[in-house]
Amino acid sequence: MISAQYGTTTIEHAYVVQNNAYNNSAGQSIDVTSRGFSITNENGSASTDGAPLAYPSIYMGCAYGDCSPGSPLPEELSQIQSATSSIDYTFPSSGTYDASYDIWLNPTPITNGVNEQELMIWFDHQGSIQPVGSPVGDATIDGKDFVVWEGNNGSNDVISYVATSPISSWNNFNLLGFIDNMETHEAVNNSWYLTSIQAGFEPWNGSVGAAVDSFSASVNGAS
Repeated sequence: MISAQYGTTTIEHAYVVQNNAYNNSAGQSIDVTSRGFSITNENGSASTDGAPLAYPSIYMGCAYGDCSPGSPLPEELSQIQSATSSIDYTFPSSGTYDASYDIWLNPTPITNGVNEQELMIWFDHQGSIQPVGSPVGDATIDGKDFVVWEGNNGSNDVISYVATSPISSWNNFNLLGFIDNMETHEAVNNSWYLTSIQAGFEPWNGSVGAAVDSFSASVNGAS
């Protein structure tokens, strides 16, 4: 169990699980399992026209100076031959939330601070929320359909891929498909660095029961 606002732990000797309740001083708790986590307590609520309460998540790579054990990231995009991930989600029965991947990229191989580019994949969402910015088109990636949004949150550029129907499980999907599509919209190119691959939930209110049941990621065969 993690209740500290920015508490973390490691699992599978490969991934970091973070509570990351950056906008929730009222308190949030997650129960950590051998393969993921679930939200067990969610106090407070956030306005749906602003930032969510938190981003409890699991990741490979580096975030704000905390790198996962044995991480192959950061890695220059030009050197990445394969980048895949698998996920199993449990969506909560109530609340306002999105279930999303957060993929971070930067022109230099930083392990701390704010990356310049955020790529989000919304697997599901409930309530009157929407990604940063505005819709700019559609994309089909690895056989699934998405609406593409672009914007800036004041700290970094954001491109979001919103699934047209909920995706609760996706095995061994191609992250490079999203990155390649992003490069047609954003100023990112193959000299940039992939710094982390994250999966979790952004709750605005009432999302107890949301869970990442399992998560894995591999870059050039390293996981």
